[in-house]
Amino acid sequence: MASPLLLLLTLSAALFLSPTVHSQRQRSSYLTTAYYRRSCPRFEQIVQDTTTNKQISSPTTAAASLRLFFHDCFVGGCDASVLISSTRFSKAERDADINLSLPGDGFDVVVRAKTALELNCPGVVSCADILAVATRNLVVMMGGPFYTVKLGRKDSLTSRSADVEGNLPKTTMSMNQHIEIFKSKGFSVQEMVALTGAHTIGFSHCKEFSSILYNYSRTQESDPAYYSEFAKSLRNACADYKKNPTLSVFNDVITPNKFDNVYYNNVRKGLGLLKSDHDLSSDWRTKDYVDLYSRNQSEFFRAFVKAMEKMSEFGVKTGRQGEVRRRCDAFNN
Repeated sequence: MASPLLLLLTLSAALFLSPTVHSQRQRSSYLTTAYYRRSCPRFEQIVQDTTTNKQISSPTTAAASLRLFFHDCFVGGCDASVLISSTRFSKAERDADINLSLPGDGFDVVVRAKTALELNCPGVVSCADILAVATRNLVVMMGGPFYTVKLGRKDSLTSRSADVEGNLPKTTMSMNQHIEIFKSKGFSVQEMVALTGAHTIGFSHCKEFSSILYNYSRTQESDPAYYSEFAKSLRNACADYKKNPTLSVFNDVITPNKFDNVYYNNVRKGLGLLKSDHDLSSDWRTKDYVDLYSRNQSEFFRAFVKAMEKMSEFGVKTGRQGEVRRRCDAFNN
């Protein structure tokens, strides 16, 4: 039986070794699904109407919003810091190199919802909450699973481009680097694989995978992880990418407009676009999860829901840690 002293030391280690984790849990405990029930009772309906109309008029909105949400949460938490515009005095997150390709539809759907909400309940709803709920709604519209989004986030008081580096995975990174980034945010390998399933919608620019598509080695034009005919078609589709950097290809070439598990089937068959896709299907730490989710969409949806609910509460600001912005692209002061 452990001595009282040993038990005390063990308890102390649990309490004090990871203050960041404890503070994060404490902040997220302030969130609740009923946060706007009295202060802005039409919040959910206004965001739903906005996201529906925007997705119908611009079908790329869902993927844009999902990517924007991820890029926001992984840099300082889900606090709408990525929405801030740079000024001549400060370069904001959205102007970091990795964020320059974020599609405008993601920003636009939040601005539209914020405008409608300010007319209905001015100064009440944060941009961070709008982005979180809009993303969930759009995932569902694309056929994805519903997940709970708790509310009460405040908008960040800072947004610095310099904070982005090292916090977001890049397509050229090794699997070790990807795993380490997710681990640093408190996510397991399984949660990483589930969140990567968001690639079932959206697109990637040709320049993001050109290094494994052209002149891969002395003996091979493209990465042998590609299915050969798929690589050939990609080389044709992306032939002018140097002259036209906007050239892009759907992440899921089979069902690009549906949130499903086909992405995992694709990467197993050599139909993934990115180096990270190929690594996901071959690395011993991730392969089994790819196989599971490719066989069982329900398992993928179940894991995705848990991971998204967890991510949506990562690094949230509450109380005086943030503010409710009047405009999503600018601080109040």
